Amino acid sequence: MRVRPMIACIGLLAGALVAVASSTAQAAPTRYEVENSPAVCSGTIDSNWSGYSGSGFCNGTNATSGYVQFTVNASASGTATLGVRFANGTTTARPANLVVNGSTVQAPSFEGTGAWSTWVTKTLSVSVNAGSNTIRLNPTTAGGLANIDYLDFEVGGTPQPQPPGGIVGWATQAGGTTGGAGGSTVTVSSWADLRTQAQASGARTILVNGMLSGSGTIEVSANKTIRGVGANSGISGTTLNIEDMTPANVIIQNMNIRGVPGNDAIQVESATHVWIDHNTLSSTIENDPDFYDGMMDFTHAADYITVSWNVVRNHWKTSLVGHSDGNAGEDRGHLRITYHHNWFDRTFERSPRVRFGETVHVFNNYYSNVNNNSDSYAIASLMDAGLLVEGNVFENVQQACWSASGYADSDPGRLVARNNSLTNSGPCEINGTVAAIPYGYTADGVGTVKSSVTAGAGAGKL
Repeated sequence: MRVRPMIACIGLLAGALVAVASSTAQAAPTRYEVENSPAVCSGTIDSNWSGYSGSGFCNGTNATSGYVQFTVNASASGTATLGVRFANGTTTARPANLVVNGSTVQAPSFEGTGAWSTWVTKTLSVSVNAGSNTIRLNPTTAGGLANIDYLDFEVGGTPQPQPPGGIVGWATQAGGTTGGAGGSTVTVSSWADLRTQAQASGARTILVNGMLSGSGTIEVSANKTIRGVGANSGISGTTLNIEDMTPANVIIQNMNIRGVPGNDAIQVESATHVWIDHNTLSSTIENDPDFYDGMMDFTHAADYITVSWNVVRNHWKTSLVGHSDGNAGEDRGHLRITYHHNWFDRTFERSPRVRFGETVHVFNNYYSNVNNNSDSYAIASLMDAGLLVEGNVFENVQQACWSASGYADSDPGRLVARNNSLTNSGPCEINGTVAAIPYGYTADGVGTVKSSVTAGAGAGKL
């Protein structure tokens, strides 16, 4: 719902207000430039795009053979933080296998950065041996790697969290979503400081330290990453509003977020390119379904959004896509959203409820105990929306999906369902056809979804 900010009653749970602090200082990592031996670039060392460090960057062969390799030295065995600086001027992510000392340990994806001269750093965490180690990136698609500038290497320290496999879905399209990459990093420990930093102009990564409480709305400006520190940081009593920005380029990650009485917790309106990842969002089940509004609502032609690896628990109106039946003129052709690997537990409706958006992609989510009463449901496709619902697990769900029957006063939508698992649950109603998904992804086998989502979703699981 559209709510304009009213700021009041700023506070911090169980503590006094604290001024903004810069991120904790650490020893500088060792930098390994890709153009300097013993680094190996399978392609060419180029200098035709600005912004690189040193004398050039690796433009790898556009094939799965187009690797880059660094030989690094660790003072001791343990966990190392890797900072891979890259640029990807395409709109398609370039995935790779990360190989440490000959063994594949991760599969990071190097998303589009908007231009070949726009460089960002992807931070990864790996185990290394004392002494010499090889760090290698092997591309897994024919497009090869992104352009690679250097590797920063440090044993110990506090790595910034990264999701399994990187960003997937609609937020990768039309230039991708990078949040505050390339900007400064600040740590905040009060609601007032979070609001100041979130509303400031320019790219910024904001690390939220502790559970912060404040009353009102935080207007998040463009090019921001808001990321919780550890497993127990986040906000309560507050609407995070992302509005009137194309692109917004905002990431919200690793946060504990409480439902807001009478308002949305995360509100995205007339904004594009948002990634909501690895958060735990919860409220309480009240007798009045309207006590809280939405947990994550996307309206007024919001677009290019991915919602991944979140836990949403104890909430009625989880995620509304398209705010009214009469808004086709603004919404049709937009509202492209991916929901994957989320755990919806006791969310009694709108997980999601979609009007007009196509194609909304709902895959590999786990739905449990969506059965408060006979009106409870998980997913609804309405007002000619188009949804692809695949590889999801429904357990104890009153109605898995509505489409052909419509819902409440809303007309039917279209829904294609495949490879879903339903246990003690009402059907996933299907209707018509939907447009093809334009991005690459791999849907897990439905037999592994429940275990992987319950183990990996939520704050503190990065």
